[in-house]
Amino acid sequence: MSNSSRQDVFGLPVNPDVMFADHKNIYKGKIEKRQRKMLRKIPFIKPFLHDGETILCVTAGCSPVSVIEQFMTGWIVFYLKRSLFVFTDERIFHIPTKQDFSYRNSLAQILYADCRSIVIKGRKLVAEYKNGKKETFLYIPASESKKIKTLLQEMPLEGQPSSTLSRTHLCPRCTNPLVTDQYTCPSCSLEFKNKKQTKRISIIYPGGGYFYTGHPLLGVGDALAEVYLTLLVIAALAAAISGTAGGISALIFFGIILAFEKAMTVYHSNHFIKEYIPKDRCIRVLTREPDTQQPAAVAPEPKPEEILSASWNSQVKTETP
Repeated sequence: MSNSSRQDVFGLPVNPDVMFADHKNIYKGKIEKRQRKMLRKIPFIKPFLHDGETILCVTAGCSPVSVIEQFMTGWIVFYLKRSLFVFTDERIFHIPTKQDFSYRNSLAQILYADCRSIVIKGRKLVAEYKNGKKETFLYIPASESKKIKTLLQEMPLEGQPSSTLSRTHLCPRCTNPLVTDQYTCPSCSLEFKNKKQTKRISIIYPGGGYFYTGHPLLGVGDALAEVYLTLLVIAALAAAISGTAGGISALIFFGIILAFEKAMTVYHSNHFIKEYIPKDRCIRVLTREPDTQQPAAVAPEPKPEEILSASWNSQVKTETP
């Protein structure tokens, strides 16, 4: 795809002939207005762009959702998994965001060269990777789906593939690829929240997993449910000890429900962890390679209560006007 009409908009390199046109390549003022509004949401993308790489379209959508997640959360999953998608002439940036589409220092890339096919089906973006995996991104706006469908049909799935041959998360500090299930950047040592701490905090504290992953509203709701179930378990235990009829059955019943509630918290939180959430909320992109001669000292792992307190305090500061 030619970059002959490339120009900067809000400091970002775009192809206006593509970005501000519809699926028939006809310029539309309302599309330009909508795309300019979307570009204002992604100033952070500039350090991630390669030399000569050009943005073709920006749209919203939803990160991949498992069947269990969709069944357990219903329509609210749209708000929990909100994302932005930046289509360039080399790849697609998948950016998990907050509910207002603001950046949360999490970003992944889908190289066209890593895809066996990538198509729009209705309001779904379906990517089949060369490693055999398949991902579906939901709720692509109808106003952009036809245009993106045409864009992808014209995009050659060739070039230099990545080592994973699939969607790969990038470090928000050094912009280099991260390693799957490794929660420390191999290039700059930036640390991310991990599954081990998520499981520990979810088990110890009511709603802890949601607070840890930056979802305080879910955390409050889950905490209330867990506290209520815990009180029922305690009451059933007291009844069982005193020999009240049905006490043991009630204890087993409420205990199973509480355990299931904890398990679902761990399950949901682990899916959020897969988006690689940095432990540090303030990330400055490196402009040069980090000094590898002086490796940073590894700090002792904080206690669960310290982590939970820090996550909660950061959420309060963020949401305070």
